[in-house]
Amino acid sequence: MKARWLKQWDLQLMVVPALLFVLLFSYVPMWGIVLSFQQYNLFKGVFHSPWVGLDNFKLFFNAPEFWQLMRNTVAISLLKFVTAFPAPIVLALLLNEIRSMAFKRFVQTVTYLPHFMSWVIVATFVTSLLSVDNGSLNILLQKLHAIGDPVNWLSIPEYFWAIIVSVGVWKEIGFAAIVYLAAIAGVDPALYESASMDGASRLRQMFAITIPCISPVIVIFLILAIGSILNAGFEDLLLLGKNPVLGSVANVIDTYVYRMGLKEAQRYSYATAAGLFQAVVNVILLVVANRTARRFGHSLW
Repeated sequence: MKARWLKQWDLQLMVVPALLFVLLFSYVPMWGIVLSFQQYNLFKGVFHSPWVGLDNFKLFFNAPEFWQLMRNTVAISLLKFVTAFPAPIVLALLLNEIRSMAFKRFVQTVTYLPHFMSWVIVATFVTSLLSVDNGSLNILLQKLHAIGDPVNWLSIPEYFWAIIVSVGVWKEIGFAAIVYLAAIAGVDPALYESASMDGASRLRQMFAITIPCISPVIVIFLILAIGSILNAGFEDLLLLGKNPVLGSVANVIDTYVYRMGLKEAQRYSYATAAGLFQAVVNVILLVVANRTARRFGHSLW
């Protein structure tokens, strides 16, 4: 082990910045978890604030908005899961069938560029698109005689989940597909040649060769997706759901923690307890998903 490290010391040093980044921004902040068991006072600090045990968790579980938060969080997460998870897989499979490299690169570029746009820009674009005054969607629907008067789409709770999920898929589908395209590129071409000689169509080859060969990658991302099922989103919901009318469908645990801890009440301990509850549930789901996947021969650890 030591001899290998000395032989690869230059490569090992390249990992150091990543390790420092994870240490500083992922592990060191975990010290703040103790706030959830305290009645934190900003002026007294962590070491002198009184301990209250599980009182903050009890307050959160008994809060009037608790079940609404859970409903919104789970519903939006599941909607994103069933749409955003398979979407990049389908896109990668379709891109793999394109024979024109120029068109393939064009589609890849167009689909993954939105990933590099901040949610502030995306939210502004979506708000303008759905605007009552000269919004492109309203103009198009009026031209098609699908609606009469313009509709304020971002003020109708019944439409909000569909909007937030659709925008999320549009923003991330191209970038997420890159991983699956890389996995597809590693499939042995001889398998396709043999299947083609046996008379298998391109569709048959996709289901018999491509998908089984990239199944380990799919399972890994499936486990990670299940492990973050309570992460419904933050920036998208905060920016697109800022209309008070949407509070009943846009308020999730992430935005609730932000509002309670920083924006409104500044209840640091209470907000930390809510965030810790969310993290613990996600870890439990991750472990369960990993153990289930291990029975089928694939797992994270």
